[in-house]
Amino acid sequence: MQYGCIGEHLTHSFSKIIHGELTDYLYELREIPMGELEEFMAARDFKAINVTMPYKQDVIPHLKEVEPMAAAIGAVNTIVNRGGDLYGYNTDFGGMAALIARTGIDMTGKKVLILGTGGTSNTAMAVAKHLGAAQVYKVSRSAKTGVLTYDEVKAHHLDAQVLMNTTPRGMFAQEKGMSIDPALFPQLEGAVDAVYNPLRTEFILAARKQGARAAGGLYMLVCQAVLASEIFLDTKYPEGTAERIYRKIKSGKENIVLIGMPGSGKSTVGKLLSEKLGRPYLDVDTLITEKTGKTPAELISAEGEQAFRNMESEVIRSIALETGAVIATGGGAVLREENCNALRMNGKIFFLDRPVAQLLPTKDRPLSSTKEAILQRYHERYDRYVSTADVVIDNAASAEEAAQQVERNFLP
Repeated sequence: MQYGCIGEHLTHSFSKIIHGELTDYLYELREIPMGELEEFMAARDFKAINVTMPYKQDVIPHLKEVEPMAAAIGAVNTIVNRGGDLYGYNTDFGGMAALIARTGIDMTGKKVLILGTGGTSNTAMAVAKHLGAAQVYKVSRSAKTGVLTYDEVKAHHLDAQVLMNTTPRGMFAQEKGMSIDPALFPQLEGAVDAVYNPLRTEFILAARKQGARAAGGLYMLVCQAVLASEIFLDTKYPEGTAERIYRKIKSGKENIVLIGMPGSGKSTVGKLLSEKLGRPYLDVDTLITEKTGKTPAELISAEGEQAFRNMESEVIRSIALETGAVIATGGGAVLREENCNALRMNGKIFFLDRPVAQLLPTKDRPLSSTKEAILQRYHERYDRYVSTADVVIDNAASAEEAAQQVERNFLP
């Protein structure tokens, strides 16, 4: 192993992609099970590595020297092998500070809660204090000295203005949900999440719904990787390198999600985008048919609209964490907030706004089978489409023109 990243679970890590954008060295992802770290570190069979959960503190005893910043934080995420001696650094500090600055969060004089007590929480503590926070507390599910429990937070600290999640909660294929709901904090101004996959966790979506400035951890990951690679190679990358790579990776991982009325052109536009951009095409109604053996119309007729909506939500949950896809939804998918939240995690949502006069009734759409039904659905749902969408696309002309509009508003 020359260069790479070690951790317990790395299946969905973006680190290899980021380092591949920086230079041409061989960068590997090495999963190390609990109990095998000491053997790996003793072998020292690498030039330089990054370290992620849960080993940012555990590697320290194996190092000859730890830079002052990393030593003060008590966490190392970058190690360089120089002639058999291992030197430790912390580039997460710079990455997290850059994420906070890019998100526009001002911590000066604020109360900050850090969710979690692992190595990244130490970095978050150092960054918050460095940026002028007046009060900074760690929060844990279990009682620990100097650490708040979630019950204590709910009883005495709901006036916090900034939340920082450093736990794996919400990470792809890990624990779902949130450690605590940002909606509980009426004075919330900002939130950041070290989790970067999905791009936007439930925690970040809930914070944004509160009106807070909030962002997931992808920009932090990119920035710390740039800083780490500079240490690996004893070099300096041009200004703007991190922003360029962040935009490229975000665009490559983010889904294009199409919403709109039945007959608004979602399938046609979606297939055009899929072909042009080389992205997988996923149609929610088609997936429902494959799963149940019934078309949406047949499912509604046989089991009722509620059963159809439940199956629709199940399918959306299953595909929402896909990356780099084009997703066409059914006309009523936006009626459930859970669907909208799931699609937002990894998706940029486009509303294909076709004038109601151009929406034609068809028998395979039982809820829009007549002109009167279409008009009723249109008025019932229009505001919901607009409020759900990141971008509204005028689809009064051709599907090709609509696809071009989506592409212009999506690509970096």
